[in-house]
Amino acid sequence: MAEYLDVRGLSCPQPVFETKKVMDSLGSGTIRVRVDSATARDNITRLAEKKGWKIELLQTADEYELTLTRE
Repeated sequence: MAEYLDVRGLSCPQPVFETKKVMDSLGSGTIRVRVDSATARDNITRLAEKKGWKIELLQTADEYELTLTRE
């Protein structure tokens, strides 16, 4: 089951902190994160890569959905 995290409207570094909390609590699985800034998208992508999570990105209009997965 995937975890959903909506961090739209939050200023950096808050989206990264919220995503890290979920990543640390799950350890593995799937997290879907919605962001509304390229900065948050890039920072969460770097965090996920550093922690060994795979990233899929979907862009819709001015928002992004990152699907983070780790077995």
